[in-house]
Amino acid sequence: MRHKRNEPVTVTLCEDGPLLIRGPFELVTQDGEPIPPGRATVALCRCGRSARKPFCDGSHKTTGFRAPSTPSPNGHPG
Repeated sequence: MRHKRNEPVTVTLCEDGPLLIRGPFELVTQDGEPIPPGRATVALCRCGRSARKPFCDGSHKTTGFRAPSTPSPNGHPG
């Protein structure tokens, strides 16, 4: 995975689909163990149905998962 040193990490919410992460990121378990992403851009599951969690396997398409590409009204982290 090659990224420019000062390149920002971006997380893109895909309508009815996964979260796409691009940039110099590191995935880790809650215990701090690395999760090798295998590529520079990854799709993380939002629907909860993927057999490859935390990665998306396209299950959202067959389960009818719906989610906007924008935050929910009055929704915010924390």
